[in-house]
This record gives sequence, structure tokens and C-alpha cells, in this order.
Amino acid sequence: MVLIAAVVIFSKAVRIHLSEGEALREEGKTKFKERAVEAERGNILTEDGAVIATSVPLYDITFDPNADGLTEEIFLTNIDSLAFCLATLVDQTFTPGGFKEFLIARKEEGRRYVPIKKSATFAEQELISQFPIFRLGQFKGGFVVSAKYNRERPFGLLARRTIGYVRQDAPPVGIEGHYDSLLRGEFGKRLMMLADPKQELWIPINSFETIEPKRGDDIVTTLDVDLQATTESALLRAMNHHNAEWGTAIVMEVKTGKIRAIANLGRTDEGWWETYNYGIGQAIEPGSTFKLASMMAMLEDGLIKLDDSVFINKGRIRYYEQEMEDAYPHDLDSTSIRHAFEMSSNVGISSLVNQHYNQKQDGGGNSSKNADAFIKQLKKFRLNLPVGIDLEGEPNPLIKEAYSTEQNWSGTTLPWMSIGYELMMTPLQILTFYNAVANDGVMMRPYLVAGIQHLGEEKEIYQPVVLDQSLASRSTIRQAKELLLGAVENGTGTKLKTDLYTFAGKTGTAQVGYQRLSDRTQIKGYQASFVGYFPAEAPIYSCIVVINRPQRNGFYGADVAGPVFREIADKSFANDLELHESFNENVQEKVRQSPNLNVGERKDMAYLLKHFDLKYYGGTVSRWASLKVNEGDSLVVLTRKMEDKKVPNVVGLGLRDAVFALESQGLKVQVNGVGKVKTQSIRHGTKAKGQTVRISLN
Repeated sequence: MVLIAAVVIFSKAVRIHLSEGEALREEGKTKFKERAVEAERGNILTEDGAVIATSVPLYDITFDPNADGLTEEIFLTNIDSLAFCLATLVDQTFTPGGFKEFLIARKEEGRRYVPIKKSATFAEQELISQFPIFRLGQFKGGFVVSAKYNRERPFGLLARRTIGYVRQDAPPVGIEGHYDSLLRGEFGKRLMMLADPKQELWIPINSFETIEPKRGDDIVTTLDVDLQATTESALLRAMNHHNAEWGTAIVMEVKTGKIRAIANLGRTDEGWWETYNYGIGQAIEPGSTFKLASMMAMLEDGLIKLDDSVFINKGRIRYYEQEMEDAYPHDLDSTSIRHAFEMSSNVGISSLVNQHYNQKQDGGGNSSKNADAFIKQLKKFRLNLPVGIDLEGEPNPLIKEAYSTEQNWSGTTLPWMSIGYELMMTPLQILTFYNAVANDGVMMRPYLVAGIQHLGEEKEIYQPVVLDQSLASRSTIRQAKELLLGAVENGTGTKLKTDLYTFAGKTGTAQVGYQRLSDRTQIKGYQASFVGYFPAEAPIYSCIVVINRPQRNGFYGADVAGPVFREIADKSFANDLELHESFNENVQEKVRQSPNLNVGERKDMAYLLKHFDLKYYGGTVSRWASLKVNEGDSLVVLTRKMEDKKVPNVVGLGLRDAVFALESQGLKVQVNGVGKVKTQSIRHGTKAKGQTVRISLN
């Protein structure tokens, strides 16, 4: 019998090899393949840990009524209960009886793929997996689950364009696109079967991957959620109020170049939408905000003093056949250079630049040396270079070369350049220049990504990058700050100032789509802008607002863009204690002199207080103590109670002491950040049962 069976098997093998093998191999190639398994995409976070983009798993659930391990007995015994659960909890368009007939019919047809629910949540998948028959698993119960990931944003449309996306048949956009190689991780592989050739539907034939997918890294951004929300809402209100074409607002941290907020809105048929990143990608003629660069060029070359007089001819001047006017009518024949800037006089600034950099030689020729000197200063300020933001789409600025015929240099180019025309810059490039002035001449590279993490562990931290250590002389930077403060206190930004704090900046009102015709200048619209920093005496943030083609309720920079800047600054001051002056400066000075140990072990605190020769009151015999400043600048040592077998209060402790205090109670610790403990995930006083306590340090 064994010999006969062996002969039969051998004969069958030979027949398959010679006559059926090729067909079976081809069928195997088409019906069974190793297919890619999507990896979980990394999160996009803020520096304080808020999640602004994450991947949520969803599940496509199918039923294989002809699974090899699903016996007829199991199917018939449990089909009524399964149909009832499905009709009641999954698809109520069926009655239990109807669902039963549907499943029996699919089984008799020999179907291997019956859709049960698409894009089920984890909770729904868990519930359905416990239904009769399904609870037996894939091979005995025909329960087949295919996981996929859906990208979600807990804060909705916040920073939509900056966060960006990755889609098939579309160029990558924003942080999602720029860092896609890190975020997407590494795909795995899994053997799958073609269940429905018509729909190209594949189902896994086993419950494990040939190659496990590797989760993507997390991207930590510099964005501040609260400041981003403030910026977007302020810009949206202005866009509605003025019915503008598009607008952008960017907030940057002065000392580091971190982009704390960036909002972009454009008009669409569905309303205002972030369809394009205007702040980074839209090159514009900056208009009057460029006048600061013209003033700084003349100051650097030692050509002017701010209290010198300049002829402004009642706000009108002619260059060749072109007439230039001031934005606001006035009767002044002359004024100080300082006041000309504060009132944003086109005539005053352009005549100064034309006088010093476009002098006539004998014979009527232009002095290329002087024109080159102006362009040289602009290049020294890096206004001809991109800032290198860590996203795609930043264009190069356009600063014309002196007397370049290829760039259409004419006799009117220099005066018009001096007031922000015949050159192109993005709002971010303009802001970077102003930020350098606020930062005492140190130009920082703007950036949006602070680091890379993987499962909570830091892989890489991106440090601030200095583009230029000294953009201009100290004297020029000091005078530039005076001009910007004066523009708000005494000039075009006067209506924006507040008694609560000081800020400095420059308004801008540029003509858009203008044409210089033989008899007149045709203007198709205006562009309102405001760029500056706050607080003026010790800048923390710089900010630019640009609103293109407002249709109603004004068009000047002070009326359209300025209020957006002011709203952002107001709410920042309301929410950020760092922007406020201390009401008890003496006490703060006392604390600065004391050791940086508000809470800690008593013996350490006593040693440091003695070392710094600081007198204090009170005392404690307990292990832990806290240091408090009372009225009159007196220092008091108080007891910090930590009860046994309870979660201790570790807020204020350094990392070493916090970990010791928690682990001594049998607790596990997860740490995020550096410095002192700011928050703990489990309230102190809770009974300690070996829980994991997450502590955030700041």
C-alpha cells in the first residue's frame, strides 16, 4: 500500500511538472504576492508636546465564509447569532434575517471576500472581532482585517498649508512633504491573496509580516499652538473686513529665528482657505517697508544724519518723465530725515537715495560707482539671498544689478527701488531683515523644525543658525531702531500704539498691478503691510502682516495690516508672562542671586544658601524643602511633604531629585524636556501602585 501510494504521488508530481506546472506557477504569481505593508507615519508635534498631525489606524473588515478552517457545522450553528450582531451593530440597512440570507448566498457562491465594514475604528474592530464565528480568527472564523492609517489633525485646519500633505499625483507640500522620508518610516511586506480581481482587492493569507514595517520618526516643530490660533483668527477677521485677495502673517522668535506662527489665507469659491503659502513662496514688491534698508544703507555709508533736513516739496517730485507722490497729502517743503521716515515720505527717501547714489557727472552720465555702492549695501544686508527656510518653495529675491540692461535698469530705477519697487522679496525675507535689526544686527535663519524624535526619544535637535553675526554697525542698528520706534510713536503707525507696552515697526502701502502710461499711472489695487517687533526695548517676537488687494474699509498699511499685528501683540502680552516687566524687580533680583533650587533636598538647599551667604528664615527636619520669597525680599525655607506609599509632588524639583522621589515609591518614570519639573501626569497624593508617571520639564 505504501508503494502504491508512493507511485501515485510520484505520477501526480510528474504530471504537474510536465503538463500543469507552468499554469499553476502563473496562477500563483497572479493570485499570491508579497505586498507592501504601510508603516505608521510619524507625528508632527509642537515643542511642548502638542500633537498637530498624527496617524490614526483604521481597519477594513472582511469575511471569508469559505475559509479552510471554517467548518459547515460552525457556520450553520452560529450564522443566526452573527447575522443578528451585524444587522444590529454594524449595518442596520439589513434585518437579521436578510443578513443571514446574504452571508449564506455568498458562501454558496464560493466567495472568499465579503466586505463587512470599511475604515472601522480600533474600538469598532475590537467589538466586531468578538462576534460569533469571527472570534475564532482568520482561519477558523474567516475574520480578515486589513489595517491602514488615516492622517488626522487634532487642531483642525490650524497651520494647514505649513503642515502640508503628501498625496499621489501631487507635489509634496509643507512639513509633511519636506520631511516625508523621515515621517513615512519603512514599509514592510506581507504575503497576500487576490480575493477579487475585478476590484483589485487583496487580503492577507497569514497573520504576520514577512518584513515588519518600521514606524516613522516624529517631527518637532517650532510652532506655538496658542500663538498660531491667535495669528490665524486675527488674519481671518481682517480678510473678511477688507474683502482682500490674499493675506499672510508670520511671527518669529527674535533671538533664535524660530517660526512661532504662520498663517496664509486666499480667496476661493468656498471662502477663505490656505491654498498657498504666501509668506514663504510669494515674491512681492515690498513698498514702504523697504525704506528701512535704504535708510540703513545711507547710514552705513555715512551719508546722512537723522536730524539733517531733506527737501520734500509738498510731497511731489519728478524723475525724468515719471512723477512720484507721497501717500498722504501735506504742505511741507522740508523736514528732518527722521521725520521723513516716520511719515513714510516717498519723496524724502527717494530724493536722498537719488542724491547720494545717482549723482550726475559732467556730460550727463551716471556714476556707476555710486549706484553700485547702494546695491553693495543691500547685498551686505543679505537682501539678495534666500533665507533658507526648511521648506520647499522659497524663491530668490530680486535685487537689480546697477545699470543692468538685462534687468531693465533705467534712470528711474534707483529712486523707485529706494521705496520698495522694481525689486521682489517674500514676506519672510522682509521679516528676517527686520528681525536682525531687532536682534541687534544678528541675522538668524528662520526655521520651522526644532528636532526629530522616535517614540519619545530625541534623535536630533536643530540649533538656531546665524546667517550674519553683524548685519550693520552698532550705530546703524541703534538708529534703525530709533526710526522704527518713531514710526509707531510719531508717524504712520501712531493710531496703533498702546499704553500697555511699546512696539516698533513700519507700515507699507504698495501699489499692485500698476502701469505707467504716457499720461498717467494705472493702479489695479494696493498691498497693505506692517512689519515690526515687540516689546520695543527688549524684543521677543518679530512679526509681519501682508494683505493683498483689500477691497473695502481702507487700503493703507496702518488701517489694514497694522491692526492684525496689534491683535497678535496684544494677545501675546495677555498670555505670555515673559513679555511683562516684573512688578517686584527687587524680589526678582534677590531670587536671581539665590541658588536655582526652589524645591529640593533640605541639605542641598541649606548648603547652597550658606555658600551664597543668603539669610533665610524657617527650617525643616524633613528630607524635602521648598524656598519661598516673602514680602520684604526675605527667603523662607518650608517643608515639602511627601507621604509614603503615595505619589509625591515633584513639581519644581530637578530631574535627579524627581526621579529619586518617584522611584522610591515604586513608581516608573517617563521624562520629557530638560530643567525642572513643570507638570506630572498623576496627581500627588494618589495611592502609589507602581504606575508610570510622565513628568514634563521646562
